[in-house]
Amino acid sequence: MAMGSFDPRRPQTPIADINVVPLVDVMLVLLVIFIITAPLLTHSVKVDLPKASSAPNITQPAHVEFAIRANGELRWNGARVAPQELAARFATEARKQPQPELHIRADRQARYERVAQVMSAAAQAGLVRIGFVTEPVKP
Repeated sequence: MAMGSFDPRRPQTPIADINVVPLVDVMLVLLVIFIITAPLLTHSVKVDLPKASSAPNITQPAHVEFAIRANGELRWNGARVAPQELAARFATEARKQPQPELHIRADRQARYERVAQVMSAAAQAGLVRIGFVTEPVKP
């Protein structure tokens, strides 16, 4: 290892040696750690599992397409519906098993008050799966 001198008569030269002792120490510690932990990671219990082929049973619950137009008109699966009929229809759907999802399609210009009233009526009737349907943004 080169040492600098404090003697003013000797020219100051930069130290060009790299001290690799700490690097070697760290590498040896890591090597020991990996040697100890590697067998623990590969240890597994051999179990002879039974073989079976099956397809998942996916049942999609029905859904109700509910639309709110800009002029306040309400549509139930495409058919026009009066606001007075909503509570009865929501209650009927809430009793079904599995309970259908309510997909709300609200027009951009529809009043928020109308959307909130519909959501409130659905929640009061017992519908728990309520979602909004939107159009994706096109770049």
